[in-house]
Amino acid sequence: MHSFLLGDLILTEVLQGFKNDKDFRIAKKLLLNFPLVDMVGQELAIKSAINYRLLRKKGLIVRKTIDVIIGTFCIHYNFSLLHDDKDFEPLEKHLKLKTVKI
Repeated sequence: MHSFLLGDLILTEVLQGFKNDKDFRIAKKLLLNFPLVDMVGQELAIKSAINYRLLRKKGLIVRKTIDVIIGTFCIHYNFSLLHDDKDFEPLEKHLKLKTVKI
């Protein structure tokens, strides 16, 4: 059995994608059943910037800063990230982000 939690930034990313108000409300209700955690503070903000810079020095650009923050959060707490997004591949390969792909 797997345990799941939902980061506040991931909640934002998922919910902002809904065009239809009804779908937004349904998704919000369902997602708020998961334990919700705050993802960024000073320490993780700095670690995220360091990780972004490390990838950039290797010639890799992650298109969205939020993906670096989410990945850094998971690395820091040794969580596996459930995703379907190729933007996390540099974090997997170079920063040892553990993932579960959909």
